[in-house]
Amino acid sequence: MEANRESCLRTTSGAILYDAECLDEPRPSMFAAEHWLARGGALRTSGGRGTITFMTHDDHRWVLRHYRRGGLAARVLDDTYLWTGEANTRSFVEFRLLQQMRAWQLPVPRPVAAAYRRSGRFYRADLITEELPTRRTLADALRHAPVTPGHWQAIGACIGRFHARGVQHADLNANNVLLDEDGAVFLLDFDRGRIRERGPWEAEVLERLRRSLRKVTRELPAGRFGDREWIWLCAGCRGS
Repeated sequence: MEANRESCLRTTSGAILYDAECLDEPRPSMFAAEHWLARGGALRTSGGRGTITFMTHDDHRWVLRHYRRGGLAARVLDDTYLWTGEANTRSFVEFRLLQQMRAWQLPVPRPVAAAYRRSGRFYRADLITEELPTRRTLADALRHAPVTPGHWQAIGACIGRFHARGVQHADLNANNVLLDEDGAVFLLDFDRGRIRERGPWEAEVLERLRRSLRKVTRELPAGRFGDREWIWLCAGCRGS
């Protein structure tokens, strides 16, 4: 996987950053879920803090995500963010981070386009990525059946590859890890992610995932997640 070509289109209220190899003529309407739903063949579903839209464009399968806040701030600011410059917008930062990770051949979605719309001191943002080969999250897999030791180790090895490059995921949880039937593992949602020197933050990322796994499996049958499964995951992470 090679780094994407980056192009930028100015709009009346902001800008669109896009991969010219994926998209010839970006339009602001592409970042409205209603645009795709009206065309048919699109699916809107819950995802993370808001909604995501799976859609088809020509022969491409894309995912549109609108940035929304989490926690207490969501009650007041919802989907608006303080303007501190174009390079700092959530969508542009994640687009470029995904580009770098793709250049390192890490298993993440290919970024197609990122947009922001500014209104005074605030802005709203969206990101379009290519859909990955699977939609099955680790949380979904655990709800249906136990995950094999080999798959737990593969998950750990995948996380270890990101940490080896200094990539810090800001909210690694059981819904941001995707698994396919052949054992491949992918990571999603790098909003607020960054590249930094290796350090204690790696253990914090893993602990956040561990808390998520405990929450997801709390009401599930025994054997879905516990100390044994966590040891398998950590062994894979150390060995990557």
